[in-house]
Amino acid sequence: MANLKEVKQRINSVISTQQITKAMKMVSAAKLRRAQDKIVQMRPYSQKLTNILNNVSASAEGAADIAYAQKREAKKVLLIPVTSDKGLCGAFNTNIIKATNSAIANQFAGAEITILPIGKKSFEYFKKSSHSFIGEFYGVFGNLSFDTVRQAAEFAMNSFVAGDFDQVYLVYNEFKNVATQVVRTEQFLPMAPQETTEVKTSETDYILEPSRAYIIEELVPTSLKIQFYKAVLESNASEHGARMTAMDKATENAGDLLKELKLMYNRTRQAAITNEILEIVAGANALGGK
Repeated sequence: MANLKEVKQRINSVISTQQITKAMKMVSAAKLRRAQDKIVQMRPYSQKLTNILNNVSASAEGAADIAYAQKREAKKVLLIPVTSDKGLCGAFNTNIIKATNSAIANQFAGAEITILPIGKKSFEYFKKSSHSFIGEFYGVFGNLSFDTVRQAAEFAMNSFVAGDFDQVYLVYNEFKNVATQVVRTEQFLPMAPQETTEVKTSETDYILEPSRAYIIEELVPTSLKIQFYKAVLESNASEHGARMTAMDKATENAGDLLKELKLMYNRTRQAAITNEILEIVAGANALGGK
């Protein structure tokens, strides 16, 4: 059985750890509120922009000529796993890495894979892999803004148009609520009409100025960049939700461990007292026997 000093040191260590996890939970809760506000505001804008693009391009005779919609055999694939810069958020990063590896082994078996990581955790993991690696844009969370994320989106878009990649996929955590994040492997390029939540009504004959082709040419890149930015914001909100949940569980576990350690401390102290009494009694008996 551990002595009193060792048990006391463990109790103090657990108390210190519990204070840290409580503080991290509060910090994550504050960051989650801001991140959640951003993604809640972004979703309607992204959905409406996608709906407009689908309506405009549906009747366009040259829709098939959109550079970002050209379908090719998936010989060269760019995967963009979106993780966090920091750990201590449960299985948040591990799930993205597992989903990416699963896609490489199953969905894109035989294809030439290139990894463009977003977030330090995916950067540190995939730079050790045997796949081609692009490490220029992993630090977007250091200064998270549309302008920062846009650079990574434009790189993927320009590379696709140039024929460097046949398909581009985003792997990220979609934010549902504080305790739930869903891993998504979403096709980014070639772009395809996306489902919208709006109820379809009778077809409308739009009057477009200066021309339908010009609007599609301007709208498509903007829509793709917004889609990319939305995925990053989803991951950002999911990260703080996952960390908040993980720190809450850690705080609860620390409380349970403290109860066990305090019980052990009391038992150890009682055992030490009992031993001392036994020694005194044995000494008294020994003296009385003389």
